[in-house]
Amino acid sequence: MQDKHREYIITKQLLRSATNVAANIEEAQGAISKKEFIAKTQISLIEARESVYWIRLIIASQVFKSEKLSLLLNESRELVFILTKILKTSKLNNK
Repeated sequence: MQDKHREYIITKQLLRSATNVAANIEEAQGAISKKEFIAKTQISLIEARESVYWIRLIIASQVFKSEKLSLLLNESRELVFILTKILKTSKLNNK
């Protein structure tokens, strides 16, 4: 029973952070100003990094065993990289 509770907590956290990435990217697309775009994109980056953490934790703890987890981890890390580049470019262009 305790394993099921642990699985629920970890997956709930991953779902929350992962969906927040997409929600904030969507809000950034509708931003009124460059400053708002940067702020929403920064939140997306924070949530994407948190998602990477939860996926790494799932893999390390072996809560779930799936070959797809390593693919998901790679894609999540790639998203962090892309968001980081977007933020750097946006901040440079905002000066």
